[in-house]
Amino acid sequence: MMISLFDQFASPQLMGISLIYIAIMVPLIFFPSSLPRWINNRMTTSQTWLINRFVSQLLTPLNINGHKWALLLTSLMMMLISLNMLGLLPYTFTPTTQLSMNLGFAVPLWLATVIVGMRYQPTASLGHLLPEGTPTPLIPVLVIIETISLLIRPLALGVRLTANLTAGHLLIQLISTAVFVLTPMMPSVAFLTYTVLLMLSLLEIAVAMIQAYVFILLLSLYLQENI
Repeated sequence: MMISLFDQFASPQLMGISLIYIAIMVPLIFFPSSLPRWINNRMTTSQTWLINRFVSQLLTPLNINGHKWALLLTSLMMMLISLNMLGLLPYTFTPTTQLSMNLGFAVPLWLATVIVGMRYQPTASLGHLLPEGTPTPLIPVLVIIETISLLIRPLALGVRLTANLTAGHLLIQLISTAVFVLTPMMPSVAFLTYTVLLMLSLLEIAVAMIQAYVFILLLSLYLQENI
């Protein structure tokens, strides 16, 4: 039971080739592209409106130097949302349930924000390691604690995204299994369980979008500290 329960998080293969690469490339077809028309279709208009709202909200607390990250952060958010939503479809694979992939996103971007801070304002960046007004005997301890908290940030980003998506997928599989088992024995209970399954599926759609937004929001906050 445990093996079959966690099989959904293993990358499926076709002719010995991992399908995770195809899953990663699928979101590219959802990105809006310029069309030779004054009026675009509804899907492209909706995508453009959502992206504009997100960019304006993301860049409001950042200064002009942080605006250079707009394209990178917006593209990453669209990709994360697409991959998270892709995993809710039947017989699909969710690449963002793999901690290695999420850390591959989190570590380089977090390191880039640290390097930007060290390059443009090293005094302010190092000042975050020691709060103002710290008593002298506590300085070594606080520097160690703040350094550890700084190094844990990318790990927290990756684990948060992985844990939330993994927990949701496990709940969906457990409840769907319960519906399948209860249907021939207790149809009324199975119907109530199916209702809970539908509500949980809607919740997972919201979680898939919210977790992508939180991932990018935290990266923007780390960037804000260093510029």
